[in-house]
Amino acid sequence: MTLLATERAEPLRLLDAEGALVHDADTERWHAIADELTIDDRIAMQRAMVLTRAVDMEARNLQRQGKLGLWVPSVGQEGGQVGVAFAMRDQDTVFPSYREHVIAHVRGVEWMQIIDVFRGARHGGWDPADTRGCRIYSLVIATQALHANGYAMGIRMDGAVGTGDVTADEAVLVCYGDGASSQGDASESLVFSKTFDAPLVTYMQDNKWAISVPSSTQSSTPLHLRAAGFGHRSHWIDGNDPLIAFAVGRAELDAARAGEGPGYIAADTYRIGAHTTSDDPTRYRTSAEEESWQRRDPIARLAAHLREQGVEDALLVALDEEAADTAADVRRGTLAGGSPASDMIFDHVYTDPHAPLAEQKLALAEFEQSFGEA
Repeated sequence: MTLLATERAEPLRLLDAEGALVHDADTERWHAIADELTIDDRIAMQRAMVLTRAVDMEARNLQRQGKLGLWVPSVGQEGGQVGVAFAMRDQDTVFPSYREHVIAHVRGVEWMQIIDVFRGARHGGWDPADTRGCRIYSLVIATQALHANGYAMGIRMDGAVGTGDVTADEAVLVCYGDGASSQGDASESLVFSKTFDAPLVTYMQDNKWAISVPSSTQSSTPLHLRAAGFGHRSHWIDGNDPLIAFAVGRAELDAARAGEGPGYIAADTYRIGAHTTSDDPTRYRTSAEEESWQRRDPIARLAAHLREQGVEDALLVALDEEAADTAADVRRGTLAGGSPASDMIFDHVYTDPHAPLAEQKLALAEFEQSFGEA
């Protein structure tokens, strides 16, 4: 087993900050996988990031105007997210945290479904069956690591891995940040997934700040070295490079799907915005640090690569225009959105009829009726 993350002085990348291809002794294997991406695929990756960025910024504005209770921005982290999202096969399942807006979009979640979570208009989120295997957001830190591990263990026990059929065997991706990596749930997931050789790939985004605590304070050991101690295949990648995220993500998901056990991808990235809209990052980090990472913007990086590949600026401008229209649609939808019925909270707890919940739903209706029409 090669534990690649322990052997490098800096993260793997296929695109540098200016969007130029990187070729060295360590990259040729990954270029071969990234070459699976056609130019149309790469344009689609750019489109997903640009649309997400526009919706992200609009959602922040809506929250500031009191139309959302909270918003969790993903600005700066879109590159690695779009790479691993495109690396997934149709039958795969992803367990996100609350910042994987690109991944949710690519896997079929509607923008307003995401918005409504933070507007308080959905009890949980969306039906994963209506998406390509995207489970609902988890706002409780790191709980999704154990959910994903249990699901992946179930796949293994059902015999849905290692058959050699890449269109049928299923793998699971779980996403969380550097802060979540300090939670016991994250470590337990690494233990159990290796013990049972579950088809699980962990995508850990080291965005440098768990709210106001830097990752260097959270751990005296670099975060990308942790998984090797649990026996996982481990990779340290440039999380602002969509191509390396795709290549490593595709290799690890395919290996997990083939029955080779779990893998771990540590993405070196940066949270450009606030942790959430209730946070003020100017209180704990410098503008110079933010500016240094803004120069590594994944959207600008992939745009430069696309130009190098012959894509004309007119197409990139059209993507920006589409993104502006999408953000405007989100604004209109948010302003026009209503509130869910109060008893909706009872409807999706159990798949089968449940007498105690039915009684509680009736009791709530009677209680509300006691207030009269007003």
